[in-house]
Amino acid sequence: MPVTALAQGAKAPLSSWSDGDAKARIIDFVKAVTTEENADFVDLDNRIAVFDNDGTLWGEQPMYVQLAFVLDRVKALVPEHPEWQTTEPFKSVLSGDLNGVAASGERGLVELVAATHAGMTSEEFSKIVADWIAKARHPKLDKPYTSLIFQPMLEVIDYLKQNGFKVFIVSGGGIEFMRPWTDKVYGIPAENVIGSSIKTKYEVRDGKPVIIRLPEIDFIDDKAGKPVGINRFIGRQPIAAFGNSDGDFEMLEWTTSGSGRRLGLLVHHDDGEREYAYDRKSHFGRLDRGLDEGPKRGWTIASMKTDWKSIYPE
Repeated sequence: MPVTALAQGAKAPLSSWSDGDAKARIIDFVKAVTTEENADFVDLDNRIAVFDNDGTLWGEQPMYVQLAFVLDRVKALVPEHPEWQTTEPFKSVLSGDLNGVAASGERGLVELVAATHAGMTSEEFSKIVADWIAKARHPKLDKPYTSLIFQPMLEVIDYLKQNGFKVFIVSGGGIEFMRPWTDKVYGIPAENVIGSSIKTKYEVRDGKPVIIRLPEIDFIDDKAGKPVGINRFIGRQPIAAFGNSDGDFEMLEWTTSGSGRRLGLLVHHDDGEREYAYDRKSHFGRLDRGLDEGPKRGWTIASMKTDWKSIYPE
């Protein structure tokens, strides 16, 4: 059973959210677009909501989860690639320089994934990811990454789905890294996941048709790439968007620019006791422009410290 199926149960909507402006805005928005006699009513086909993943649905400190996965793969394969010792971003990975790795951005992460997982089939890659995510643990909290998802955001996903929304993940992370586990963890199926990708090709190996992963970047689903990815894979402009960093700015900007009632929300990581406190100067999940411009654009800035009663599922 997906975690999201347990997120609300018989509880009131958004029970892990404190009563306040952020919770009220979400509920008011949903009521407005789902009430037929309301001027802001939106038909089912156009009730599209998009969520960033890293930092929005689960943690991204002290590094992106996919980066932890890639670090393990680079270290395992470096004997076959001595050139990585002097080539970025591999050099930073091998020296343990996370700042250097972070400086390469989403493109650097995709390059690392492309280099360490080229030549295999998509099926083989999915198995590697599934095996790793089942065993990997957070370096500080010593818990499985899939248990460090954000309960309040699971409730938002459930609330939207219960009100006829189609929910999609739109992440800078790798699409084939997320697809093996998003349905089980968030209740969001693989076909509703949009992410960065490397090029692939169709091939017949030993009489079996397969999809082969190539060592070339195909698409970066970050910043201005997010609206492009949404348009390419969904084909409709969302009416609600949820993120946590400046990498999500264009996604919220495009979503909230449409006609009718719209919702844009940024999760602000300001709780250093229960999670991590970071924003403007962070190498991962930097939130600077969004803090300044978000309120002026009518976006909701949700404080983890004051708006969330709890962080993780029980």
